[in-house]
Amino acid sequence: MYITFMKNPTDLTIQTWVRLVRAQQTALSSVEAALKKAGHPPLVWYDVLLELERAGADGLRPFELESALLLRQYGVSRLVERIEKAGYLAREACEDDARGQRLILTPAGRDCRREMWSTYAPAIEASVGSKLTPAQTKTLSDLLGKLMA
Repeated sequence: MYITFMKNPTDLTIQTWVRLVRAQQTALSSVEAALKKAGHPPLVWYDVLLELERAGADGLRPFELESALLLRQYGVSRLVERIEKAGYLAREACEDDARGQRLILTPAGRDCRREMWSTYAPAIEASVGSKLTPAQTKTLSDLLGKLMA
């Protein structure tokens, strides 16, 4: 039996971790507040609508949508129900699976996503773009990419 000893993080690594988590929370809170102030649905709705728009006319199966979401949502079925009730997506039967269904973006959903973007884009700029130079933004993007690898 092998015992693996993991090295404890340095104080700098811990500080970086805390700042990373807090930066994400701050940015998301800022975006959510801007969307709410403008009378838009929550940010996760944007994520769903965008993925359905990217999927085109074929839409996505619910499990495909869940794996594509930028923001983790554990109650995807309830979320989909709320978005469907608002008229932003529709369900269609799968041709290759009698029990399955596909989620399709409605024209109202496409309009909602575009309206949300008019608030979301400036909120991203205010939370990130306006606080960093283009070079710093590239460096941060590259570093975050390494953390995701």
